[in-house]
Amino acid sequence: MPTRFPIEVGLRDARRVIVRAFNERHVDATFDFFQRLPEEVRRYAWDRLDIREVVNSWATDLDHDREVPVVALDGSKVVAHASLMYRDGGPLRLVGRIKWLLDPEYRGAGLGRMVVNTFMQMARDNGLRHLTCMLITDLEVDAVKTLRDLGFDEYPIANYGTDPDGNPRDMVKMVLAL
Repeated sequence: MPTRFPIEVGLRDARRVIVRAFNERHVDATFDFFQRLPEEVRRYAWDRLDIREVVNSWATDLDHDREVPVVALDGSKVVAHASLMYRDGGPLRLVGRIKWLLDPEYRGAGLGRMVVNTFMQMARDNGLRHLTCMLITDLEVDAVKTLRDLGFDEYPIANYGTDPDGNPRDMVKMVLAL
């Protein structure tokens, strides 16, 4: 899924960031970014962000036939990490899945919306028919609102997820028809 990176982005608060395709040069800064995130965010992430080998593997095992990961940089500091994932076969081959994490200091400035818009355009350019995202209903309210504002439909699923302590969590599947 080629797109032209880097992309320079002006945020609502006049800060500027550069969005680049994630690669091995970004591993250290990305791992540092994850460690700066609040514990509550890291606890509920899809991957074990506290294990450096996990982040290393993203760079060394990168399969562009299945995923496009990006980082947003303010200078050399990673302030967001996001991925567009898709399948190269099967019944869901025309469905992309997105996930992203933003530095709390950059939330509300339009960065998340810009990343999702970039993925939406990439998905359209490559013939995908839908984008999806699974979110924890009460913890990711801002992300749900961003996706809703961008035209995603919401499908709540009670007790679908499980928190790190083993308790059930309500989740919402967000779906956009492209």
